[in-house]
Amino acid sequence: MFELYNDKLVDLLAPKSTNSEKLEIKLAEHSNTGMVEVKGSVEETVADVNGLLDLFKRGAESRTVASTQMNADSSRSHLITCIVTKVTNKRTGNSVCGKLTLVDLAGSERVGKSGAEGAQLKEAQSINKSLSALGDVISALTTGHKHIPYRNSPLTMLMSDSIGGNAKTLMFVCASPADYNRNESANSLDFAQRCKSVKNAGGAGGAEGQLKALRAELSRMKKGGGGPGGGGMGRPKAPMKRPGQF
Repeated sequence: MFELYNDKLVDLLAPKSTNSEKLEIKLAEHSNTGMVEVKGSVEETVADVNGLLDLFKRGAESRTVASTQMNADSSRSHLITCIVTKVTNKRTGNSVCGKLTLVDLAGSERVGKSGAEGAQLKEAQSINKSLSALGDVISALTTGHKHIPYRNSPLTMLMSDSIGGNAKTLMFVCASPADYNRNESANSLDFAQRCKSVKNAGGAGGAEGQLKALRAELSRMKKGGGGPGGGGMGRPKAPMKRPGQF
């Protein structure tokens, strides 16, 4: 469980005296598990929902918040929680792992409205910088760029296996109902619309995608499309004849 505060990654489950400089983000292609990992971070095991909720509460208590002119408890950092679930078949002993990443993004704010000064101004600049990096990633994913700039921010590095590849991504937008904030609300909804345009692989590289492709090929061949020889399944070719044979 981490917060990204002033461009620095902080482990919220680690003792406050722990040096956060030792944290190192490893992208999925460089990890042994095929998932994004943070070397040097605290990993805890829970057996039920109550244990997980207790961890949420403990980590959230260490998150950086402050009062601004727009919000009495304004989040001054992005919150990233990584939950890895493991299910083991008791008969075969085979295990399957899945990952759920919960991200609470700090809101993009206008300094003129929030009244941020000094340290809060630096916090706002860091928040907006990382949100801009996330916007660049979304733009690259929706326009089909070969290079996705995940490495431009610790936020996008941590989210790289959640918004690309075969991940399923859900976004909930918190928009202000006040007319005074209509521009910010419109910008947030526009961003959400762009995110909705992201098309992930949906398992196309895995067994499910391969099976689907094979079924499509089988169906095509049954209809007479056949392979390179032109013969479809269920429609055998005529036997070859020797010269002079009718």
